[in-house]
Amino acid sequence: MPRPARSPGSARSPAPRAQRPTVSDGVGAPGGRAYRARRRVGSAVGRWLPAAGGIAVLALAFAALGAAAPHEEWQWDLPPGFPRPRVPAENPMTVAKVALGRHLFYDTRLSGNGTQSCATCHQQARAFADPQPRGVGSTGEVHPRGPMSLANVAYASALTWANPNMRTLEAQALVPMFGEEPVELGLAGKEQELFRRIRAERRYGPLFAAAFPGEADPVTLVNITRAIASFERTLISGRAPYDRAEHGDHAAMSAAAQRGEQLFFSEQLECFHCHGGYNFTGTTDDVTKGFPEVEFHNTGLYNIGRGHFPADNPGLMAFTGRAEDEGRMKAPTLRNIALTAPYMHDGSIPTLEGVIDHYAAAGRTIADGPHRGVGADNPNKSEFINGFELTAAQRADLIAFLHALTDSSFITDARHANPWLDTLAARGRPRRPE
Repeated sequence: MPRPARSPGSARSPAPRAQRPTVSDGVGAPGGRAYRARRRVGSAVGRWLPAAGGIAVLALAFAALGAAAPHEEWQWDLPPGFPRPRVPAENPMTVAKVALGRHLFYDTRLSGNGTQSCATCHQQARAFADPQPRGVGSTGEVHPRGPMSLANVAYASALTWANPNMRTLEAQALVPMFGEEPVELGLAGKEQELFRRIRAERRYGPLFAAAFPGEADPVTLVNITRAIASFERTLISGRAPYDRAEHGDHAAMSAAAQRGEQLFFSEQLECFHCHGGYNFTGTTDDVTKGFPEVEFHNTGLYNIGRGHFPADNPGLMAFTGRAEDEGRMKAPTLRNIALTAPYMHDGSIPTLEGVIDHYAAAGRTIADGPHRGVGADNPNKSEFINGFELTAAQRADLIAFLHALTDSSFITDARHANPWLDTLAARGRPRRPE
């Protein structure tokens, strides 16, 4: 079946955005000032992310160490239509670093009590997201927000729900390891214990030596974060039924999904304004861009009193101090969205149907309790959240399109799977890394 003509604006070429709801003084833009982080991430992280200009200082520290020695370069296996990700010059992609990073990503020795790994909250079957509404750290502490999917994180120009300063995967890896508010992996004050654990694992010796040749002692925090970041950059998803249809296999998407696509890219629904481009998000960077695109939006999820969000989730305001930024969050990628429930930054909407209800009403109404309020009346809400009406059939079509963004090959790709399972199978006994 031929695909119907698309409405103005598409995932490849979104419609022009009038008064795009970007960070107004230019985070990511030439000459833009960096915001001072107002949330404390813990004393241990403070040693690695100094309070004043922490991300910039860390980036300079990485750069001062120089690029890794020449080694077997990583060959990108990019889906059709995907540009090359931007990679820091001081951490070029190599096969050996990716292999090491994959082992570290799945290793529970990277948590203080040995109970969690990166993969605990970023599960491959869930497109490297977490089925819990909010993250739960290694000590049992419940976090204010849910872990985001790592699908296509190589293209993310901002790496968390609301921090415009968190721009590199190398820097971000320090936060779950050493952060104390909240505790995630719980390694604060246990850096030497981490190094001891890694050196005691015999598989790591050759892996570190191959990834960082020529270094007398390659087991360093900088190298650990570089390796994890290298693996995370390989988590690229772009072979869903939607993509196959986009590149000529029109039978890959059902008729319902094709009708849903037309709704998604219509001015009636406005979805594409915040979820456009090849990665279905406005917060994107790659080698073709002159500078990164960084966007945060208030979708009317809450309106406590007049314009307020729950105290533990102020959004971008936590970093800018501006009242109008309260509740503004990053719009995540919609790729594999059917796998990443529950939804929104705090996991407060359990289903895609509920998300559609939220946007159809131009904001969520909470009738009772401490968070009661009419989200549609939030004075800081994005200009693109205006509500809409859909028939039951149209809702089903839109859901079908969102399901057509599921990349089954991504969630079953052995290159992204737990490498420690090979050792477990060979030895016939349990092994600590997940």
